[in-house]
Amino acid sequence: MTVLAPHTVAAVSSGPVRRFPVRALQLLAGAAVVVAVALRLGTGAVLDGVRAVSPGALVVALSIGAVTTAASAARWCVVARGLGLRIGFGPAVGDCYRAQFLNSVLPAGVLGDVHRAVDHGRRAGDLGRGVRAVVLERVAGQVVVVVAGTVVLLAIPSPVRGLVAGFGPVALVAAGVVVGLVGIAVLPRVRRGLAGLVAGTREAVLTRRSAPAVLGLSVVAMAGHLGLLAVAAIAVGVRVGPVELVPLLVLPLLAMGLPLNVGGWGPREATTAVSFGVAGLGAQTGLATAVAFGVLALVSTLPGLGVLLLRGGPAIRGRSGPGREVSSDGRR
Repeated sequence: MTVLAPHTVAAVSSGPVRRFPVRALQLLAGAAVVVAVALRLGTGAVLDGVRAVSPGALVVALSIGAVTTAASAARWCVVARGLGLRIGFGPAVGDCYRAQFLNSVLPAGVLGDVHRAVDHGRRAGDLGRGVRAVVLERVAGQVVVVVAGTVVLLAIPSPVRGLVAGFGPVALVAAGVVVGLVGIAVLPRVRRGLAGLVAGTREAVLTRRSAPAVLGLSVVAMAGHLGLLAVAAIAVGVRVGPVELVPLLVLPLLAMGLPLNVGGWGPREATTAVSFGVAGLGAQTGLATAVAFGVLALVSTLPGLGVLLLRGGPAIRGRSGPGREVSSDGRR
């Protein structure tokens, strides 16, 4: 669920994907969070999370993954068509499965979506719009998660509501500072890309035709992720009602959108441990739940491995069609 960062978008739009120190720092931060949580709570909770995954839970994970992937693919189709790009629902589902699998097994957490954007853009003959379609699709989904998640956390009485109210303003200020520093560091690279994204938002996301579809599909995808978190909690042995459980799962769902992870691992584990600890369920139980979710989430993307084997893996340079070579800047 990590959103493509602006500097990543600019790099893809302008040519081959480059390695940025910012991305390296993000990976190091995510790894540090995982190590710190494991050292603090012990590896026993990690093993408990892995052992809790049953065959039945794996089947449910694959079913939920099919729903969320279909919703994401449909949302991508809506956004892409709003930008004037052709994409069929079937191919979009396959591309999304492949992207999710690559996001899960590669450390950066977004390389699958980078490949999806580049591949579709080159096949469509317009690399820039292909990248914008994927970025807008992902950002739209994350905005819905943030807004809906915040409403849930503030509306439903729970132990984590005070946590959010207390640390929310601090987190917003910190996020603003980070975004500002990154923006200053990479401004020459992202200015053109951001202008295109603003225009694309008006054309493909906020129209009367596309906005309801994007909103509805994003809610379905969010519900699927929450459902998978609930399956993980139940597998670990958490026995509380939905009203008590949902706020505890929304917090890690929000954390999953932070670009500080290694294949999805990092803030998710820390926030789940904190929310379960605050609720009196035990931080170790929270960590076990997050680990079980990580395993189930990976399994839910396994159809993407089949797509990867059939269609081939990521390739930054390629063709947009038979006999039609596309250069690194998207021109024929």
